[in-house]
Amino acid sequence: MALGRAYSVAVKAVTGQTVEIEADISAGLPGVHLVGLPDAALQESRDRVRAAITNCGFTWPASRLTLALSPATLPKMGSVYDLALATAVLSANKAIPPIRLEKTLLLGELALDGRVRPIRGVLPAVLAAKRGGWPTVVVPQANLAEAGLVEGIEVLGTQTLRQLTAWLCTEGELDPVLQSDFRQETDIPDLADVVGHADARFAVELAAAGAHHLMLTGPPGIGKTMLAQRLPGLLPPLTDAEALEVTAIHSVAGLLTAGQPLITEPPFVAPHHTSSVAALVGGGSGIAKPGAVSMAHRGVLFLDECAELSTPALEALRTPLEDGEIRLARRDGVVAYPARFQLVLAANPCPCAPANPRDCTCPAQLRRRYLGKLSGPLLDRVDLRVKMHPISQAALNDVAEATALVRERVTLARDRASRRWSEYGFRVNADAPGPLLRKEFRPSRPVLEPLRNAMERGLISVRALDRCLRVAWTLADLAGRELPSVEDVKLALTFRDKR
Repeated sequence: MALGRAYSVAVKAVTGQTVEIEADISAGLPGVHLVGLPDAALQESRDRVRAAITNCGFTWPASRLTLALSPATLPKMGSVYDLALATAVLSANKAIPPIRLEKTLLLGELALDGRVRPIRGVLPAVLAAKRGGWPTVVVPQANLAEAGLVEGIEVLGTQTLRQLTAWLCTEGELDPVLQSDFRQETDIPDLADVVGHADARFAVELAAAGAHHLMLTGPPGIGKTMLAQRLPGLLPPLTDAEALEVTAIHSVAGLLTAGQPLITEPPFVAPHHTSSVAALVGGGSGIAKPGAVSMAHRGVLFLDECAELSTPALEALRTPLEDGEIRLARRDGVVAYPARFQLVLAANPCPCAPANPRDCTCPAQLRRRYLGKLSGPLLDRVDLRVKMHPISQAALNDVAEATALVRERVTLARDRASRRWSEYGFRVNADAPGPLLRKEFRPSRPVLEPLRNAMERGLISVRALDRCLRVAWTLADLAGRELPSVEDVKLALTFRDKR
């Protein structure tokens, strides 16, 4: 009996777990038996691995071969284990020594001729290898730039199975990571392109300063989409930790490129208004794939024509808006994806949506039903609501503030908020817990009077009160004040009345 071992990583959502792969060659009729909860793609690995080994000039065992993936209770999916399966077989067949093999994690799909193909989820797999204390990880050469983002672990790339076996036998070298600065300047739309709409422009600035959710309502062509597209340009770049977190999600989704493997700017995701629930929050057979809410993590999720989305799709947003993550239950277990994003909704006031509201031909009941699809609990989570109106021809000649100028004010406001909340573990006003705002950072009684009156009249809930306080703090930060004033609270309250 001959036994060989190799190691790989099983990626579930954006976390990984080490998988031990054992190959046992024993007496018996020739055949390959794969055990350890493999899925259909992994079952097909038997044929790919056998063809790759023989086409690279190695001998395939002419007896019974058992391949076991441990832990056996963990579902194994995809073709990421091909490289580890092949080297485990070669180790059992005494074609390669175990010295380097037992200290290396292997990731990659094999082609029939022995080439190593790129895979999804390399970044979270390498992060898991680092957390597990592994000294070396080998990835497909096409994934090398992505894997090289992780510091503190040796990352090597291979183009073929033959190149890998030569390295394992200390007879060759693998491709090293080429250090590069992946933080590149990107062209961002300028806020100066949007003329007029002072209220809406200020709401976008306020949303950027405090990470508040925003809703824009108005006739088509008025500039709702333009304003939403300019919000990411006002946000600060991602920190190193945030960049890895966001990049890991996009890696699992298979959306990274070799030329730009690191996402350094807040993502802007705008799904179509016909998107399903699964497209928004994630789904799919087996292990659920990330949806739009996760792809927009640390960035902006823009839902244009939000009143056209299905009610289940809209209501599915409530949990990630509140919790900052989405948990998806499937047959093979529950996966959790990060989903802390800024929501921007845009809607027409009615189905016909004329440029002049007086030209509307929709019955009153249809108008109410159109925006009525946006439920109270969903709108209760939107801090800023702005109704946009057509601008005059004279306003077209106005000179609007550029993104760079507005971003300076946003940066100063965020710095003030970050210093205030740093000891509590968060940085923006939108993340401040309600109890903290109502107790330790409770404004004076005269400042709270407008909110108290609104609650007594049943106009706002406790959650809405907390959100008004968060907006009031952001208004104070933008103005450079230490505490919110009664005018800040009143303005925050008026932003909730517009729809």
